Amino acid sequence: MHKHHPDIGPKPGKPFRVQHVQQYFTAGRPLTMLTAYDAITARIIDSAEIDMILVGDSYGTTMLGMSSTVGVTLDDMVRATAAVAAGASRALVVADMPFGTYESSPAQAVDTAVVLVRAGAAAVKLEGGRRILPQVKAIVNAGINVMGHLGFTPQSENHLGGKRLQGRSDAAPELIADALALQDAGAFSIVFEMVPAATTRAAVNQLNIPIIGIGAGPDAAGQVLVWTDMAGMQDWKPSFAQVFGQVGAELKHAAQNYRDAVVNRTFPAPENYHEN
Repeated sequence: MHKHHPDIGPKPGKPFRVQHVQQYFTAGRPLTMLTAYDAITARIIDSAEIDMILVGDSYGTTMLGMSSTVGVTLDDMVRATAAVAAGASRALVVADMPFGTYESSPAQAVDTAVVLVRAGAAAVKLEGGRRILPQVKAIVNAGINVMGHLGFTPQSENHLGGKRLQGRSDAAPELIADALALQDAGAFSIVFEMVPAATTRAAVNQLNIPIIGIGAGPDAAGQVLVWTDMAGMQDWKPSFAQVFGQVGAELKHAAQNYRDAVVNRTFPAPENYHEN
């Protein structure tokens, strides 16, 4: 059983909001976040009382079979965000702004954020530090919640030279400077992806907003995983993920049982149809 803090967080039946993120962070209660890309998965994750659901552009690599997130379009994200928002009634829904939809200008960034909020997002997430500060400030000034994303930023994989740990000791001051700049620009939280634990620890000691870690060590204020990694939906998983259930194996087992029942003519059974 997880520990309840009765004085913080939303009241029963009420949605988890940005102010609750800060309440949990201030109280030292770790924040929980998982991805989802459709209504049925979002509904299940929401019913588990996960605090935040990230409609990640990992949608492209997990659900659409893409080799990277770079090919994910705004239309893709709008459809997925609307589906997740329809399935989640409690969790804070955060939508990724996909590659090419915010880099050009603050105006472009605001337009993209507005589209995602209209689709049902309560906040948006975009990758980068000081280079995108004008965009972050413009989105915040438009009244939209912003989550930052530093460390390994998948949309920049080609520039970063592949899936590599970011913010090692010599680069740590730059990453922390980016985090402080995002905080000053109005971000309510920052994802640290594939960052050394020591760098995360140093950032935690300087920031007043929560870091959500993924492969960033135990000191972050919360953790996020891609739900297909968390639930064992494929043979491979990243080293920073842990499998908390063999959902993929169960789904395969169910499909095999269905196949056998149809082939052996035990399905449909009399209770599954009407004769007249």
